[in-house]
Amino acid sequence: MSHRIVIVGGGAGGLELATLLGNKAGKKGQAEITLVDANMTHLWKPRLHEVAAGVLNADVDELNYVAHAQRHHFKFIMGRMCNLDRGKKQLILEPHIEGNEEILPQRTIHYDTLVISIGSNTNDFGTKGASEHCIFLDKRAAAEAFHRKFLNEYLKASQDPSDESKHCNIAIVGAGATGVELAAELNHSAHELVDYGFDQIKPENLTITIIEAADRVLPVLSEKASAAILRQLKELNIQVLTNEMVTEITADGLHTKSGKFVPAFLKVWSAGIKAPEFLNGIAGLESNRINQLVVTNTLQTTRDENIFSFGDCAQCPRQDTDTPVPPRAASAHQQAKLLAKSLHRRLEGKDPLPFVYQDKGSLISLSKKGSVGNIMGNLSKDFTFEGKVARFMYITLYRMHQFTLHGVFRTLLLILRDRINRRASPTLKLH
Repeated sequence: MSHRIVIVGGGAGGLELATLLGNKAGKKGQAEITLVDANMTHLWKPRLHEVAAGVLNADVDELNYVAHAQRHHFKFIMGRMCNLDRGKKQLILEPHIEGNEEILPQRTIHYDTLVISIGSNTNDFGTKGASEHCIFLDKRAAAEAFHRKFLNEYLKASQDPSDESKHCNIAIVGAGATGVELAAELNHSAHELVDYGFDQIKPENLTITIIEAADRVLPVLSEKASAAILRQLKELNIQVLTNEMVTEITADGLHTKSGKFVPAFLKVWSAGIKAPEFLNGIAGLESNRINQLVVTNTLQTTRDENIFSFGDCAQCPRQDTDTPVPPRAASAHQQAKLLAKSLHRRLEGKDPLPFVYQDKGSLISLSKKGSVGNIMGNLSKDFTFEGKVARFMYITLYRMHQFTLHGVFRTLLLILRDRINRRASPTLKLH
């Protein structure tokens, strides 16, 4: 029997790993590669803010796991992991239920090597009212729900016969990449909607407020890059409140620790992450306070060498610092490529390779109006740049993901498709 490698989670890292292994070990019959995910399709998570703003149609950009698996010599199983039996080397999937009908029963999958890469959820830190009144922009369904509510506000305003100015207030908690990029895309969408006749809410009457507990936006970046991003946000008339901790969220808006109240019809929480709750101590594996599985520098869990974990759901040590590898798509991409090599070595009876994180900087998209790049250099220096070059490099990150999944020829076809769609389709998803 072939060595059974089971990968749980078809996000950016998990899908890349399954593809890389399938193209080599799966194609040659060296191993049986299985990818498990709770959904039938994949959408690159860093693009969820574009779905929320309506500038990306997820139906066009999604990837079907079944078709991709067939093309790249691995097997896809739809299911949601709920438990683990390390003794029997079994992964347990919960029943799949739609409405009152059980579509799939509880199932078990046997593995020789297990890789857990199920990503993360939004962490609201127990803030009062957050779960009831905020949209957590960590799933495609949430992004699409936000878009419907945003668009419906414009639809309602367009049916109001009065000549009074209409206003819409949106509050975003967290000035990280997701919050900043969403704010910029929403500003762009407001101008586009006017061109489509939804002019009852003028762009200047769409108030977007970002609330951040730290003293600056994108606190993980250099002060120079943060200042460049803040300047561009102000040019877009986006309000930014720093050093403000949100203490309570109601149907009408957000309350901060300093006593401020930010009125908001739509509220988004994008201030932190945590791994899914069921990973906390699962099957005796070591986990941290935000449910991440603790792994060694080879991405193996500390208590079971046959179980690997990477991406947002894993706490991976970082060389020369006490802080772990940051939860970014770029990190998962690096880990997937390393792990593909390590698992090939494992099939040959060799030890896995250590993971060395390379911080190549960050790229922040501020819609079509501009972008900011922060590239790491030698001697801990960094270089900040803005404008079209930064925008081009930001888009290139996604194309690199596609190159890994599809190869050069198919990715070129997808680029051509996207250009045709931009000319033939509306600039916004209007439904």
